[in-house]
Formats: sequence, structure tokens, C-alpha cells
Amino acid sequence: MSAAADSIPPNPHGGRTLIVDAQDARHYPRPSAALEEATEHDQVYVRPGRYEDKIFLSDRPVWLIGAGRDAVQIFNRRGGPLYLQRVSAGRIEGITFRYVGSDQHAAMNVLDSTCVITHCRATEGILSGVLLYGPDCRVVLAENEVCRNRESGIFVFAGAQPRIVGNQCRENHHFGIAVRDPGSQPEIVRNHCEGNMLSGILLFHHAAGLLADNVCHGNQQWGLVLTPDSRPNPSLQELPAANRLTGNPRGAYALLDQPLADIGR
Repeated sequence: MSAAADSIPPNPHGGRTLIVDAQDARHYPRPSAALEEATEHDQVYVRPGRYEDKIFLSDRPVWLIGAGRDAVQIFNRRGGPLYLQRVSAGRIEGITFRYVGSDQHAAMNVLDSTCVITHCRATEGILSGVLLYGPDCRVVLAENEVCRNRESGIFVFAGAQPRIVGNQCRENHHFGIAVRDPGSQPEIVRNHCEGNMLSGILLFHHAAGLLADNVCHGNQQWGLVLTPDSRPNPSLQELPAANRLTGNPRGAYALLDQPLADIGR
């Protein structure tokens, strides 16, 4: 899609639409430049292109819409390209976030935020692709592609309670989705975890969560791994009926005291 051919979506919030287009001097050269000037009801629209940028948003809503995750890429060499901290509302859609450095960073970092992230891609994180953390993290992560990250695809910890629905978590080096810590209690529904180097989903270190209608297929170990102190809903015995956990070489699920032993932790 060319920059001239794409259509600018309407802003349903009553504010302006700020356009990002690195090829057109009439518009903003980077998403972060537009977001710096955006007010509470303004929407930022990113036209197709590859942008070297770092987006840091704190204590405000965000409306950031890209032309599609196959058309818009935001990458960074020195840190994660997206960091949200106490974002109170909003929507991020249609963008690939890619970390291309060598230090310990994720593609998306979401701390204590409440917004919707949908139809995006998180890839090549040295940590997980998406980090969701903090007791006030209530983000909705829906219909995203989280692939080829050096640890897990989506990692929920430190008491976060997000809704994780309809995501494709594939070819990550550890797990498709991992949940850790007391108080962490996501809803994990209709996700597809395939081709991950360990198992599809992991709940460990007192984590809880609703697991329903997920497909964990073709991972290199089990479909699902839990520790004895985790609290899944439904119960361990009911999980295979509530999710599709077939086609994993070690079986549908496992209850392990040391689920990270294979990676030396």
C-alpha cells in the first residue's frame, strides 16, 4: 500500500488526527513526535513505512493507529520500541514493534496500564515479546502476532490481570505465554501457541488464570506446564477438555516443580 493510497481512519474521540509519514514533510516524521503534541482526544495515524523510534507514554490515554502490521514497523536498537506506564485508556493498532538491539529488552513493555493493543506484532525481543506487569495492569491484548522472541512470547507477572485473547504466539524460544507471581491472574482465551521451543503455556510461582479455548499444538515439549502452587481455572484435570493440547511430543500437560530447568533457571 502506498502512502498516498491508504485511507485515514476517522477519529471517534472528537479530536484531531495527526499523521505520521516520514516521506512527506507536511506530516510528522516519527510516531513519538506526533504523540508529543497529541492531546487527550487526538488520534495519531501512522502511514506505511519503517520508523526507527522509541515510544514512551506515561499517565495519559493513547490513540495510535497504524496502516497495518505488515505495512508499519517501529523498531529500536537501544531499547524496547514501546513502553507504556500507567496509560489510562486508548488503543494501539496495526503496527509491528521490533527490537533490533542486543541488550535485555522486550518489544512491548506495559506497566500498570489499561488500554487495548490489537492487530499488532511483537518480535525479536531479547526478553519476551510482550511484558505485562504491575497490579494495575488491565490491558486487553487481542488478535496480535507475537513471534520469534528470545524468551517467551507474552509474559505476565507482578500481579497483572490482563485479558489475552485471540493472539498467535509462535516460534518463541521459551513459551508462547508465561504467567508468574502471586496476584497475576490473566484471562487467556482463544490463543494459538504453536512451534515454541518449550511449551505452549506456563503458569508458575503461585500464578493463577482462566485458560479456555486455547490451542497449544506443535510445541517442542508439552502443550501446557504448571507448577503445584499455580491455580488454573478450570482445574488441572479439566484443562485438556477446555483447551486443545494435542500434537506436542511430551503430551498435553505436565505438573513440574522446576519448569525452567531446561534453560538453566
